[in-house]
Amino acid sequence: MRILGIDYGEKRIGLALSDELEMTARGLSVIERRSKRSDLEAIAAAVAEHAVGAIVVGYPLRLDGTAGIQCGKVDRFIADVRESIPGVPVTAWDETLSTKQAEGLMREAGVKRKKKRGMVDRIAAAVILQDYLDRKGRRAADGPAGPGDGPS
Repeated sequence: MRILGIDYGEKRIGLALSDELEMTARGLSVIERRSKRSDLEAIAAAVAEHAVGAIVVGYPLRLDGTAGIQCGKVDRFIADVRESIPGVPVTAWDETLSTKQAEGLMREAGVKRKKKRGMVDRIAAAVILQDYLDRKGRRAADGPAGPGDGPS
């Protein structure tokens, strides 16, 4: 099964996709925000095209782990995704510092400033999804999860 990672933003939505073994994530595309309907249609199209079985959405917790103002916007977005793509589970996943990590990766790769704008959201989505996949893989290797284990 493939998993779609989403980095939700005010202007752009970054998408990333896992491989079928759920081990690695790669940036897929960026949706330039136009309207809620067109955004959801683009996400649904990616889900259908890549046979996605689950979605992980970056959840912008503060550094102290509490929910901030942006979390309310992401909660509404997640509800809209669940409604528009029934049958595909949607998980909120802590995205703390994912954009900073994406910017660091691009800086290390020598990406020019002009190209960064379109890439950072896609790479941030891949960072979020890779963190989810890594945690999921560790839980599977450690055995059954206990109460309170796992993402929010």
